[in-house]
Amino acid sequence: MSTITLTPAQHAILAHALEHSDGRIDWFPEHIQGGARRKVLDGLANRALIARQGEVWVVADAGYEALGVPRPGARTAPRQSFVAKLGAVIARAEQAQTARDEADLEAAVNAAESAWAQDAHRSAEPRRPRAHSKQAQVIAMLQRPEGATLRQIMDSTGWQAHTVRGTLAGALKKKLGLTIVSERSPGGERVYRLA
Repeated sequence: MSTITLTPAQHAILAHALEHSDGRIDWFPEHIQGGARRKVLDGLANRALIARQGEVWVVADAGYEALGVPRPGARTAPRQSFVAKLGAVIARAEQAQTARDEADLEAAVNAAESAWAQDAHRSAEPRRPRAHSKQAQVIAMLQRPEGATLRQIMDSTGWQAHTVRGTLAGALKKKLGLTIVSERSPGGERVYRLA
């Protein structure tokens, strides 16, 4: 299930491209004309839902994901792997059912569940910011021994105060799991740093 939210116009444009023109963006609803088309294309491109391919725009991976449609030719190994594992578990369970002891069946199910949990844990990659992003700049500032004030982060990134606070609380603490401590400096400004 996708967490990407599309407007009705964006949904219609992407769906039409996938259904009628092999992923090329060549149709817009009647009410979207002139400069509005450029804005819709810019909005889709900024969210990486479409990408430039030569002179045309095409639906990107994120666009397929937003519609919940698999990309043609995309690897489906995780699903196939799951189906293969499920088949093996069912076969083992059927064999265990013929055994006298139901403990064998329980052991087979537990073994399969633990194998799935290990596979899921191995395939999950930790989130990390891009090397030269503003988020990476903020993290570097917070790693300094002296930390950083709200004003320093605002000046470095060009963000407003509410954006800096949101980044500290949401992206860094919640999503990346970083521990951020703050204290008031003698001058009265709050200083933030990574613990």
